[in-house]
Amino acid sequence: MPTPSLDDVHAALGRVEDPEIHRPLPDLGMIKSVHADSDGRVTVAVWLTVTACPLRDTIESRVRTEVSEVDDVTSVVVELDVMNDDQRKELRTKLRGHDDREIPFTKPGSLTRIFAIASGKGGVGKSSVTVNVAVAMAASGLTVGLVDADIYGHSIPRMIGATGAPTMVEGMIMPPQAHGVRVISMLPFKPGGVNQPVAFRGPMLHRALNQFLADVWWGDLDILLLDLPPGTGDVAISLAQLLPHAELIVVTTPQQAAAEVAIRAGMLATQTSQKVAGVIENMSAFGCPHCGEPIELFGSGGGRVVVDTLTKELGTDIPLLGRIPFDPRLREGGDSGSPLVLSDPGAPAAIALAEIAGTLSSRTRGLAGLQLGITPAARV
Repeated sequence: MPTPSLDDVHAALGRVEDPEIHRPLPDLGMIKSVHADSDGRVTVAVWLTVTACPLRDTIESRVRTEVSEVDDVTSVVVELDVMNDDQRKELRTKLRGHDDREIPFTKPGSLTRIFAIASGKGGVGKSSVTVNVAVAMAASGLTVGLVDADIYGHSIPRMIGATGAPTMVEGMIMPPQAHGVRVISMLPFKPGGVNQPVAFRGPMLHRALNQFLADVWWGDLDILLLDLPPGTGDVAISLAQLLPHAELIVVTTPQQAAAEVAIRAGMLATQTSQKVAGVIENMSAFGCPHCGEPIELFGSGGGRVVVDTLTKELGTDIPLLGRIPFDPRLREGGDSGSPLVLSDPGAPAAIALAEIAGTLSSRTRGLAGLQLGITPAARV
């Protein structure tokens, strides 16, 4: 029986991506050795980044699957080893470069669109909207990151089902993923777990947000979403300093009192020089299950009030991105970690959320700030 071709085996390994980094294992220096026997047995040794790699089974399975497809291979043995400190440092440099304390989204070559989801007050469903929009974007094929910037009241991990701890590689944080979205939150950094309060003053909030942006390996994101805490406090101001090109999206309910408070969140843009990308009205009218007539559980018109007021005050057209009908399954999906856009994509609320995600996703990544490597020609 012919011995399997090592070139073919290496080509197969080039199709195996690390599930966290989404790059081929050979490109990351994770293939330790490859050996093929005359009886068709192939042994592949793989370097893991850390001993307790949470995705070691996934890596092993992917290697075995791809190599098994190579001609003349009868069996595949995968041996796992762990990188040493020097190898991990080399990997970090390969992923982040030498000056890896910078926020990648502020570099001139970054094309990532950044949306900060804000609200004037709590209880308007801002986090539910953020999670479902993020998941809908990822489902459409985009690479999406989500920062739970509500340091005190973080809720994103449960709502999206990403409660696992991140992997640490030489101080670089590999964020957990759920439904195709990379997620970072304060939750995994609290020894006391979900019930432990966060007692941070303003400067510590700024530092935490900076670490979420600079120390996390996000990869090449199409979209970065930040779930802001309610109001116009320290985190909202820090965001404007750290990510000056971030666009604000204001979430309100139809209730007039909620709309008045939401306007203040949008008006912060006058002080931070940010752009308001639009307004979302959550918990809008829904059809009566018996007669079909619309039920305005929380009143009506709040979203339009916010749009009209911000358009007038900011001097630019602010769009109403969508109205999301009230649906208790949004809350249920948040409790179970199963977003409505996936569990019941045909629900009116899910359709509205998917349309909002599509509207934001259709804005192509711009060239603003990108260094094009050209210089003006001298006049003769």
